Amino acid sequence: MPSLWKKIVFSFGSILCITSAAVLVVALASESWVTGTILCKTGVDLVNASSPELVQFTGDIYFGLFQGGKTRKCGLGIRRSKIYIFPRLVKTLNEGLHAIVILFIFVAIGFAFVSLAFCIYNARKVPYQSVKGPLGLYLWNFIAGLFGSLASLCFLASVCHHNLTERVANYKESFFQFVVLEEDFGFSFWLCVASVALHGANIIVVAMSKIHLPKIQSKKPEEPTVTADDLLY
Repeated sequence: MPSLWKKIVFSFGSILCITSAAVLVVALASESWVTGTILCKTGVDLVNASSPELVQFTGDIYFGLFQGGKTRKCGLGIRRSKIYIFPRLVKTLNEGLHAIVILFIFVAIGFAFVSLAFCIYNARKVPYQSVKGPLGLYLWNFIAGLFGSLASLCFLASVCHHNLTERVANYKESFFQFVVLEEDFGFSFWLCVASVALHGANIIVVAMSKIHLPKIQSKKPEEPTVTADDLLY
């Protein structure tokens, strides 16, 4: 049976693994990977709008890996529409890179659950094989964190180098053209980054299982000593 310290350490590691998997699932399903502000360039050019009037042509956009939404302002009032990445919009994007981001997140979730299983195993038993112990946990957490970071980097490249926000904003716009004034990574993207940090923290937690705490020894009662004077008495 593992010591109490190891039970505490691996139990805490299990919590980190569950949190990482949950964070990735939320990031995958949410719609706030990118948030931004878009300007209806066609409307501005038609009326030759100046700076104070640009507010009437400035909308916003947000989207995730599967869907999102945008608010269009082209001088005709506010019009809101829903954005669906699949099955058609993805064809106008870099679909290979977009699919890789989703695939990497699924792989990261899978290895987060593998790491969870090994944490539970180590909290209950002492493994006989090193791959089932801390060495294995180092490996599974590293792989989960690696794929999470690769997913973040691929999405970063898609936004910064492939004009992802502008392509999404102009999808199915036959007359109006939109330009991106401002774009930021939303909380969904940072959740994916947080998952990487959780696995890094878990590696540190697993390393703490090697710490040997001093054992508290109970003081033994002193045995009475019998001297020669006591015997004579």
